Amino acid sequence: MPVPAAGEVLVRMEASGLCHTDIHAAHGDWPVKPGLPFVPGHEGVGIVEAVGDGVTSRAIGERVAIAWLGYACGECQYCIDGRETLCESQRNSGYSVDGAFAEYAVASAKFVVPVPAGVSAFDAAPLTCAGVTTYKALKVANVRPMERVAVFGIGGLGHLAVQYARIMGGTVVAVDVEAAKLELARELGAAHTVNASETDPATAIQALGGADVAVVLAASSSVFEQAFASLRRGGRLICVALPAAGEMNIPIFETVLKGISIIGSIVGTRQDLAEVFALHALGRTRVIGESRHIEDVNASIEQVLSGKIPARLVFEFERAPLEGAAAATPA
Repeated sequence: MPVPAAGEVLVRMEASGLCHTDIHAAHGDWPVKPGLPFVPGHEGVGIVEAVGDGVTSRAIGERVAIAWLGYACGECQYCIDGRETLCESQRNSGYSVDGAFAEYAVASAKFVVPVPAGVSAFDAAPLTCAGVTTYKALKVANVRPMERVAVFGIGGLGHLAVQYARIMGGTVVAVDVEAAKLELARELGAAHTVNASETDPATAIQALGGADVAVVLAASSSVFEQAFASLRRGGRLICVALPAAGEMNIPIFETVLKGISIIGSIVGTRQDLAEVFALHALGRTRVIGESRHIEDVNASIEQVLSGKIPARLVFEFERAPLEGAAAATPA
């Protein structure tokens, strides 16, 4: 049982989403590897059951989310100007500090985000990473009404990206290799779909007039190159996914002559997540997910890697509160 230190809260987990980043972490796919042993999970939602010394911003009984950004210094240029996810002193939940794949987790009181009434723990979990990551990607893309937005990869992140692109006024083209995921994209408002297992997506999208924005959520270097080729003049390539073989070939001549912008987008800030929760509380978004038990984590990872899961897998916890802790009523 973890004990909250000064400035921390103890959270009894209700739900925690399985993100592809958790799988990369478990497999040690990236150059900077987490130290072993560690607890993954950065889509954690639960009830505050205890607070450490000096905590005044959070209260026992409050529902909060534990996101990827577990801590930032608050003093560097990036933190001060609103880009805290670029802080070089940051700590990341489920990677550099233990995360939410457990019945209880500790987290910085300043970096957990309150979950508003009307947003269930099940829905809030995927929104804590898949939601805020795609929302931020479309914010930095500066989508304007009637622009054509191509979303490459319709799954846990992509099904939310389709919705945020529509909220921002974009006309969505959904790209995937699974017919069921493309059908889901149509249900969520995609105007066009492209099955990349049957048709070259760049050719199909160029036939529509080209994409103003292409958001890449599929962890494959070749998909980044397809997305680049789908852009029209002045288009923006938004890089989100992090494939293990992390390189792509981009033609400089075409990039310059067509005025293409290539933008990296990394998760989102606490304010971005608060906006994501607010949109969901207003009924503007839907979360598509399937419930799992944490004991089935390894089988769940295999299911995600198979590509057959329609959207997000969410671990739900059914545990009694700590003895003596204040009773908490879920919002």
